[in-house]
Amino acid sequence: MAHAPAAAPIIAFQEVAKVYGDTAAVRGLNLTIATGEFYVLIGPSGCGKSTTLHMVNRLSEPSSGRILIDGADASTLNPVGLRREIGFVFQAVGLFPHLTVGENVAIAPRLLGWPPADIVTRVAELLEIVRLPPQAYLHRMPAELSGGQQQRVGLARALAARPRIMLMDEPFAALDPLTRDDLAADYRAIHDRLGLTTVLVTHDMTEAFLLADRITVMHSGEVVQTGSPQELLNAPADDFVRSLIDTPRRRAKRLAELMHVGAGT
Repeated sequence: MAHAPAAAPIIAFQEVAKVYGDTAAVRGLNLTIATGEFYVLIGPSGCGKSTTLHMVNRLSEPSSGRILIDGADASTLNPVGLRREIGFVFQAVGLFPHLTVGENVAIAPRLLGWPPADIVTRVAELLEIVRLPPQAYLHRMPAELSGGQQQRVGLARALAARPRIMLMDEPFAALDPLTRDDLAADYRAIHDRLGLTTVLVTHDMTEAFLLADRITVMHSGEVVQTGSPQELLNAPADDFVRSLIDTPRRRAKRLAELMHVGAGT
């Protein structure tokens, strides 16, 4: 019996390059991201991962090549309409300080002309999803919230218009370790629950391993290796990938040594 053809990727990069003056930020990029996938771009600062993310919703335009969204060339799509259909979470949350939590979350549905009753329902639903009970947080101002709570509001705002794609640029990097781990785990659960396609940029290999279905390692604007966390762990493509993987291992080893010394004193 013949196998059914694989579904077309929801995001595809085809020989994409991005050049700033004489500097190539991204070169010859070919990526495919499947519907429902949690996809992580990782690499050192300046490797091109954020530029790659920003090209998905046309915050940055490719110098050459094509990016397809659901089979359509992104360059032919209205950029404002495209961005309203793709959630985006930044490291700097960027909540409007003069608006309440509820008003911040409601921005996209209001711009899209949703009926007021639907907006009220959606805002309450999302605050529950991000674990900020609306009865306690709906009317608070951003300045009254902790950093982790503000990032949860930012996440709810990005989800408000029911996007199928979520772009996340170092969204947890500014948080303390406990809050970071908690919110990252919560977001992975939200991704699964809502059937999202997520593209996450991070420089933290441990975070990538714990969250991703697939990981692309970038270096100097190029893809070095793409695979599942298990594939990268079992068969790193080169010494650069191996060094990234060994970083959390070295930290865990040092921590174990410190715990051993502490237990022996």
